[in-house]
Formats: sequence, C-alpha cells, structure tokens
Amino acid sequence: MKFGAILKACRDRAGLSQEELAYQLHINQSDVSKFENGTKEPPISIFQAWINNTQAQEVMVAYLCGLDGIGILQNLIDVLPELTTVGTFILNLL
Repeated sequence: MKFGAILKACRDRAGLSQEELAYQLHINQSDVSKFENGTKEPPISIFQAWINNTQAQEVMVAYLCGLDGIGILQNLIDVLPELTTVGTFILNLL
C-alpha cells in the first residue's frame, strides 16, 4: 500500500510544513519528504504519530477502507437519498 499521498494530504490538511511536522515527530525533514514521496516507508510508530499529530484519524480510516473523498460522498448519496441533491452539488464542485 502506498502511504505517501495520504501522509502528505494529512499534513497539508493540518496546515503543517514538512519542517513543523518533522519537529513534532522528532525526525528529520528529509525523512518526512521521503515518506511523502514514497521512497521510504515509515515504521508503524511514525505512521501512527503522523496521523495523531495531524488530527486526521477519519482520513486514515476512510483510506484504509479503500475510500477516497469522492467515494465517501458517493456512499452517503447511496445510503441517504435525501442527501442526493447536496451530494450531487458537492460532487460537481470536485
């Protein structure tokens, strides 16, 4: 599984630079870059700390379940017909 894109998305969502996150995780900025680019796989302890420090637990759960943002919205549309209009509007924005 490729984690780099989701790790970068979590960091971006939290509004952190690579340097800021590296400081919080007690690692080098170059390691953050390598993890995000997929040239180095993070140990589970770093992976978990990354998710906790970026407060992106729901993003990780969705990702591990094989859902991206559009997939989550599509599931909501399928399950909750009353959200169809709102969901369609949001999907059109993406």
